[in-house]
Amino acid sequence: MDQYSILFPVFTAAAAVAISVVVFLWRQWGEPWRRRRVPPGSMGWPYIGETLKLYSEDPNRFFSIRRKRYGNIFKSHILGCPCVMISSPEAAKIVLANKAHLFKPTYPPSKERMIGPEALFFHQGNYHSLLKKTVVASFSPSAIRGSVAALQNIALRLLSKWERINTVCTFQEMKKYAFEVAMISAFGDEEEPETRQGIRCLYENLEKGYNSMPLNIPGTPFHRAIKARKALNCRLKKIIEKRRSACRGGGLLGNLLNLQNQLTDSQIADNVIGVIFAAHDTTATVLTWLLKYLHDNPSVLQAVAGEQEGIRRKLQVEGNRGLTWDDTRDMLLTTRVIQETLRSASILSFTFREAVEDVEFQGYVIPKGWKVLPLFRTIHHSSDLFPQPHIFDPSRFEVPPRPNTFMPFGNGVHSCPGSDLAKLEMLVLLHHLTTTYRWRVVGEEDTIQYGPFPVPKGGLPIQVTPWKNTLPVVASDHQYQNS
Repeated sequence: MDQYSILFPVFTAAAAVAISVVVFLWRQWGEPWRRRRVPPGSMGWPYIGETLKLYSEDPNRFFSIRRKRYGNIFKSHILGCPCVMISSPEAAKIVLANKAHLFKPTYPPSKERMIGPEALFFHQGNYHSLLKKTVVASFSPSAIRGSVAALQNIALRLLSKWERINTVCTFQEMKKYAFEVAMISAFGDEEEPETRQGIRCLYENLEKGYNSMPLNIPGTPFHRAIKARKALNCRLKKIIEKRRSACRGGGLLGNLLNLQNQLTDSQIADNVIGVIFAAHDTTATVLTWLLKYLHDNPSVLQAVAGEQEGIRRKLQVEGNRGLTWDDTRDMLLTTRVIQETLRSASILSFTFREAVEDVEFQGYVIPKGWKVLPLFRTIHHSSDLFPQPHIFDPSRFEVPPRPNTFMPFGNGVHSCPGSDLAKLEMLVLLHHLTTTYRWRVVGEEDTIQYGPFPVPKGGLPIQVTPWKNTLPVVASDHQYQNS
């Protein structure tokens, strides 16, 4: 056999790969969509697109540069997907509410694979309606009002350890808190600590690969995450079998099992994992920013502490009882601080939708299959909607914001069903933190890291000390309005 016979298959295979690459690039960047009037913008590098820029720099800068160059609607390429970004409240309302049937909920394929394709987030129609009804019932105010004591116990256990730690990494500690709350929400309080710890270890590996480049090659974060996802699925199916045979169970899992034969075990597992995803990093990031903003605005902290001290004294007078749902409804000022944190930090810069057909949109065509990203961060930081948006001013929420201008939990039928639980766990933690401790930020106070959510540099390292409250109980808004 001569050398040409040996090399011919190699050359053929190489040519096939080259042709496949060219066809892929042509489909993504070539003529099919250029013949139509798609929004202006840049698709970045082949395959990588603008992913690295978006997830490694200030998202405000990323969006601002492109808005100035292209306008309120522009195209890009993120996480392997061509997409269109929109940055006005009116456009966001069209995509998320008015014409939601044209834009199905979706994530990049790599993220769907991590969470699970049967999760609530990715569906429309009857299946979505069935799941949404069950999830909303699991996290409605009437369902979670009885969980205040459990959240309080988790918060007190966490805070009691801080006194013994020289430097606390706020973000990592808040992730512990949010994960414990997510576990109770998903499973009730019936799983053993060993089971919780096993799920947590697998989830941490899954989380590390969630926002990595989707390269399923041994040694990469994505590959390790895929292995962890498979192991997590097996573990959850064992829990499902155990719960089903025992005919018992609380939390979201119990409610999903009550649907009898309407869901498969894989569908149940995907939705439990989806809830943990939704409840974990986002809430932990908001809590981290809450501590940052309170630290940087002493008069706001004083006002919050005054409100919380009044509630604490009421609890003492009434037999030294614990917090209840009704007590958290009296935390009006603290609630506005949480709202302003959600606006200012805007940790969810956008959400994903996908055009189900070619859509005419504000003079452009959004091709079928393209992702559509409403830019919550840009809307929340608009000076036309929120005067002096760079200033932390909770008093701006004394008056409800205009419709479709404040969307920290999304909008429309696919808005986050766990928003009430997220706000509740923030209120419970802030009550005990502000009435018992004070903290000092260590290191570079104003530096931010991105990956994927914006977090203070180093996860906001702080030093915590016990605190004796000597503030007046009643705090009025003018105490912090101009701080």
